[in-house]
Amino acid sequence: MSDLDRHKIITDLLRERSFASVRDLQELLGVSAATIRRDIDKLDEIGVARKVYGGISSSQGLETHQLSARPYDENRDIAVEAKRAIAECAETLVRDGDSVIVHAGSTCYYLGIRLARRNVRIYTNSMPLAAHLGEHGTCQVTLAGGDLYREPGIVHAVQGGKPAYFASKFFLGTQGISPEGLLESHPLLVKAISELSQCSDEIVVLADSRKFAIRPRNIVLPLSRIGTLVTDDGLSDANAKMLEDAGVNIIVASTSGEWN
Repeated sequence: MSDLDRHKIITDLLRERSFASVRDLQELLGVSAATIRRDIDKLDEIGVARKVYGGISSSQGLETHQLSARPYDENRDIAVEAKRAIAECAETLVRDGDSVIVHAGSTCYYLGIRLARRNVRIYTNSMPLAAHLGEHGTCQVTLAGGDLYREPGIVHAVQGGKPAYFASKFFLGTQGISPEGLLESHPLLVKAISELSQCSDEIVVLADSRKFAIRPRNIVLPLSRIGTLVTDDGLSDANAKMLEDAGVNIIVASTSGEWN
């Protein structure tokens, strides 16, 4: 197979998915890791795709920041492999006996179901997660009080203020990430996250690498408030540096099953 043939297969694959690891491409193309890395370097050089940590990412739309935020029911079926890997990695941050807050959202949902039978106490404002924990879990569950807002998919008491609950860690997702901080499009999420952020020792963000290209209009929390961010191996070097410069601890959950 020629270089051009491999490059076409890789670019065609990136039209269907946003990231491919070196291992994925080795299995697909039947060549060495060194050959794949040379292909990645070439595609990055000519601007067809981006070389990122652990593999290659589609460049379409990422530099113009035109990707839009999606509601929960659409977002939950996107980047599922990455979200599950992030959740598996994030679970290792929870110790038996911990009290944690697990915010609404699809990646946090995957974390919540992994904690369902752990000896932990979970506070959540997610109705889907609460329903799963009620039916399948043995952990202690505290559900946020208030009204159900189907969009953005949380239970919240608008006049209630921050809950009387304190946790070692607050796990949350985000619609977008920029140098200014975590971004959301819905004002209610801004309020809910701001309140819950006052109720924990550490804030842990679970965000797949697509989120660095999405630019909702509302700043929720500055990067300086974030203790740890767990993401997938599509994280670019530039975004990793942005986080490190802000003092954020980065954990990369590999979709191939190897963590960094």
